[in-house]
Amino acid sequence: MYSGAEVGLWALTGLLGVTTVFFNGYILLMSLWNYKKNNKWSPSETIIVALSIASIAHQLICYFWMTMDELDHKCRIVQIPYTIMVLLVFSLKFTIMWDSSFLTFYYSTKLVTTPNNCYTNIQAVILKHVTLAVFLIPLSGLGTCMPMMVVFHPDNHTTANQDCGVIMPDTLPGKVYEVLYLIVSDVLPGLIMIKCCISISTHLAIHLRHMKASTNGAHAPKLGSQMRVIRMALSLVAVFILFLIIDLYVNYQIAVEHENIIMLTFFFTSVYTTVTAMVLIYGKKPFWKALIHEFNISMDVFPCLSCLKVPEQKAKSSSPAKVKN
Repeated sequence: MYSGAEVGLWALTGLLGVTTVFFNGYILLMSLWNYKKNNKWSPSETIIVALSIASIAHQLICYFWMTMDELDHKCRIVQIPYTIMVLLVFSLKFTIMWDSSFLTFYYSTKLVTTPNNCYTNIQAVILKHVTLAVFLIPLSGLGTCMPMMVVFHPDNHTTANQDCGVIMPDTLPGKVYEVLYLIVSDVLPGLIMIKCCISISTHLAIHLRHMKASTNGAHAPKLGSQMRVIRMALSLVAVFILFLIIDLYVNYQIAVEHENIIMLTFFFTSVYTTVTAMVLIYGKKPFWKALIHEFNISMDVFPCLSCLKVPEQKAKSSSPAKVKN
């Protein structure tokens, strides 16, 4: 990758880093405020907090590495710190992917009921140990990434400029490991999310058909707050699938074609963390309403920007049973 393109990606990732830290920091602060108020977290809030922390940590470490890589063009600093940062970035990416799939799995269990008792019992056990799961996921990510130090080639022989501390899969064991890593960190959570998406979509279609039949078509079916959760879950899956396709292609170019485009993986992961945080804020109605309210207040400070104010909707009464999200 040419140096000019790298500088451009560094600048764009910096802008995304600001939005990622802002939105995920907002989620984290609001969740902590709710915990202080209610003295407890729901399972979804536990997963969302873990996802936000992982996204913030990923963004900070990723951007620090990119900044050092731009400043130290000739890689005069010892390579080990660079390599450790890259491994942490990949480990945190693993955590982000699995936290996202875990969150979608949680919402599918809340929205979809299954007659299979064995499957239901497995779901209950997993959800009973949510806190343990969100701690095991980053540990698993770190354990999954550590073999890179052994099976990846220590010299970064890429087709263009060298990035500091990046170890490449030049050997056969390294390439096999690269495939296994992508399957574990990207494909498997993607399959879980697609399965949950299909279950939620099927549930929605059946539920709407039953509601329409019960009212004889007198009025359009209404799902109230449940529809907001469904939109959020399906949006998470859609964003993940789009990211998965791009990420697999970029990693193919790195592993097979030896293209020096590792910055692209960091850039697209930053895009994913930013968009995911925005979707989560929309799905958590109190978060969304508070953010819109604060935004409108900030616009009042500058009269010339009053046209950018977003209409605030008042809560409607007589809605169907809510799904706690």
